[in-house]
Amino acid sequence: MKHLLSLEKLPRAEFAPILRDAIVFKRERGRHKTPPLAGKTWALIFSKSSTRTRVSFETGIRELGAGVMFLNANDIQLGRGEPIKDTARVLGRMIHGAVIRTFAQRDVEDFAAFSQIPTINALTDDEHPCQVLTDIFTFEEMRGPIAGKVITFVGDGACNMPASWIFAAAKMGFELRIAAPKAFQPSAGLLQRAGGKIICTEDLKAAAAGADLLYTDVWVSMGKEAEAAERIKILSGYQINAELLKVAKPDALVMHCLPAYRGKEIDEATFEAHADTIFTQAENRLHVQKSILNWAVS
Repeated sequence: MKHLLSLEKLPRAEFAPILRDAIVFKRERGRHKTPPLAGKTWALIFSKSSTRTRVSFETGIRELGAGVMFLNANDIQLGRGEPIKDTARVLGRMIHGAVIRTFAQRDVEDFAAFSQIPTINALTDDEHPCQVLTDIFTFEEMRGPIAGKVITFVGDGACNMPASWIFAAAKMGFELRIAAPKAFQPSAGLLQRAGGKIICTEDLKAAAAGADLLYTDVWVSMGKEAEAAERIKILSGYQINAELLKVAKPDALVMHCLPAYRGKEIDEATFEAHADTIFTQAENRLHVQKSILNWAVS
C-alpha cells in the first residue's frame, strides 16, 4: 500500500514507474487485460470544486475495474465538524482507497494515517502532485526527457502549483524559474527544503529567456477570492503572450493547468495557438492518474 500525498515526500525512485506506466495506460486504454482495481470501491472526497480532477479520477477508477463514489465534504459528516481522523477510520473499514481534494494538507496526511488505505492528494493548498506529474509526462511525451531543461512558471509563485514544481525540479533534474512579484514568490524555507536549481525573479523576460516550457496558472486560486482585486492589480503584467514567447526557445511549449482566464495570466491568441498542447495536458490527467492508482495498490 502506498500514498501519494505530496511530491516533496514522493521518493525520487517512484517518479519513473508512474511516468513509465502512464505511457502504457494511454496506449492501451480500453484494453486492460487484468484491471488492477477489480472488485474494489474507491471514494472521491472533495471539499473544493473540480472539473478535470473529478472526471479523470472517476473515469480512471472505473476503467481500472473499481466502483467509485463521490462524496462532497459538505454532504457527509465532515461538513458538520466530524474530525477527519474519525471519517478516515470509518471509511477505512468500508472502502479500498480514497482520492481527496481539500484545503489543508494535514487533512490528507491524517486521512492516510488513520484510514490505513491508499490515499491520493488530488489538490490541497500546499501541493497539486497529480497535476505536476501529468505536466512532466506531457512535456516528455512531446519533447523527451525533462532533465536538463528549463521550465518557467509565470504568475503566482507562492501557491500549490509552483510548490509541486519546486519539489519535482530537484528530483527530476531540471531548472525551474519562477517569474513573480516579490510578494508572490515562494518562501525561503520551502526553497531550502526542496533544493535543486530554482531561480526566483521579478524579471519576466529574464525568466523566460531560452525556456523550454512556459507555464502559468490562475492569479486567484480557490479560497483566495476575497483577495481577487489586490491579486489582479499586483500580478497584472505577469502574463504569457506572444511578446514573452519571443525570448523563449523557438519550439517552447506553453501549458496551463486550467481553468484559464484569458486576458489575465495568458492572452487569448497565445492560449488558442497552444490549445492542442493544453488540452492534451488535460487529457493526460486520466492516463497519469490511472498509473498513480495502479502504483498505489501495487
